[in-house]
Amino acid sequence: MHAMACTIQQGPSGSEVWALSRRQYGVVSRAQLVALGFTRSAIAHRLSRGRLHRVRLGPRPLLAVYAVGSPDPSSHGRWMAAVLCCGKGAVLSHFSAAALLGLREREPAVTDVTIGRGADLRPSGVRVHRRAFLSDDDVGVFDGIPVTSPVRTLIDLAAKLGAPRVEAAVNAADKLDLVDPESLREALEHRPGVPGVRALRRVLDRRTFVLTDSELERRFARIARRAGLPTAETGVWLNGWKVDFFWRELGLVVETDGLRYHRTAAQQSRDLRRDHTHERAGLRTVRFSHAQVRHDPGVVIETLAEIARQLRARSFYGPQQ
Repeated sequence: MHAMACTIQQGPSGSEVWALSRRQYGVVSRAQLVALGFTRSAIAHRLSRGRLHRVRLGPRPLLAVYAVGSPDPSSHGRWMAAVLCCGKGAVLSHFSAAALLGLREREPAVTDVTIGRGADLRPSGVRVHRRAFLSDDDVGVFDGIPVTSPVRTLIDLAAKLGAPRVEAAVNAADKLDLVDPESLREALEHRPGVPGVRALRRVLDRRTFVLTDSELERRFARIARRAGLPTAETGVWLNGWKVDFFWRELGLVVETDGLRYHRTAAQQSRDLRRDHTHERAGLRTVRFSHAQVRHDPGVVIETLAEIARQLRARSFYGPQQ
């Protein structure tokens, strides 16, 4: 690397080029080289000597992008090169943005870049998306690369992918603390009519689903019967806490959460205190989300049936030593 640096410094503004390329994952645009004082012949000379390597040929000469030193840039270098060759205001987006942000593991073969609607760019190897307007909330910089925001990236994914993959991306964004589902839902309210918003809202509605108390009780009673349990007591007080569902003969408490994805630290701490209090009193506590009750009753039935079997066995044989 030291020798490579010395070689590049032989030209005009060589040290500046080397510093810029390091910030940009080993790539620079022709426009940046010209701004640093490189002439056409100086660029051609370095290309012929292998000090610069063509990565992308932009639709206009100044949008050509070169790798400095090494001819094979990293994924980040390829993403930066795609953005540079699309000119001012271009940002990494869609599947490529998702890969950069960590929302999807696989890097797409073609790089997605979003540009202004009026621009007429079709660089090779780049899938160009045109948008009339992206707000400041829609764009940002991640790892030094201009990219659509996590919210905008999820919206764009929802316009292209099925619900299971979108849900996986939402889960990843929440886990990485990029955006939680409640903040995401609020952000969608400010983007009416944007492609992908309705599909993303449907995913959130499914997994942050809240039933009314009466509807929840009716559904849970049916689930309990299919799991071989009698109808539960509801809304009773145990050990200083009001519980959602209680089977006294089994010592089983079921709590239901309205939101599957995200609960604040204070809510989680309160839930743990509640569960530990019941555990010390010899009760078994199980939690399901409203979405599971509504959309995945089979899983709830199987879980309840197995837990009831275990509790009945424990009651028959006595506590395990």
